[in-house]
Amino acid sequence: MRGLFEYTKQAMFITCSLFILCGLVYPFAVTGVAQVFFKQQANGNLIQVDDKVVGSKNVGQAFTNPAYFSGRISAINYNVYTKEDTLPDVNGDIAFGGVSSGTYNYGPSNPELEKRIETDIVAFLNANPDVKREQIPADLMTASGSGLDPHISIEAAQIQVSRVAQASGLSIKEINTIVLDNTENKVLGLLGEDKMNVLGSNIAIFQKINEK
Repeated sequence: MRGLFEYTKQAMFITCSLFILCGLVYPFAVTGVAQVFFKQQANGNLIQVDDKVVGSKNVGQAFTNPAYFSGRISAINYNVYTKEDTLPDVNGDIAFGGVSSGTYNYGPSNPELEKRIETDIVAFLNANPDVKREQIPADLMTASGSGLDPHISIEAAQIQVSRVAQASGLSIKEINTIVLDNTENKVLGLLGEDKMNVLGSNIAIFQKINEK
């Protein structure tokens, strides 16, 4: 009996010690370091305009106003839902599936993929009548793995400049400057591709419009 008691005591001691170390000390230590040295990143890289949070630098949004740049296709519509989406329909189904991330995951042979791409191409061409089908950059018609990509390629931004300038009342030079200011270059000049942050650019456009 004494041996069993000793083993039980040791097991309880180890369990409690690991709980305190891994469940309390470590999380509080990591949180403290993050808040002191990486506060912006730890809190989601939130962006504020006029003291109001309008989004995150690392999470895309859905923009439909022609005066602003459009992002990539999102299978989850960037988690944009209305109050009606949270209510059951006549069949008891609810459109709101909860905040999530993901893509369509269609295989190359899936006819739904071709149908989805064609629908989005037509919609883009209608919104950008000066653009030809073959000029559309691939990233504008392909969904990101997360459905929350905040960036588009520089080519995808440039092809929208004419529409954005016309709809916003800003000059093409002003829009190109905004694109340049919100361009994130390759890491170390080698890794990845140059890309533009859509939210950052659209905030700059909004501010420019309000200055006039």
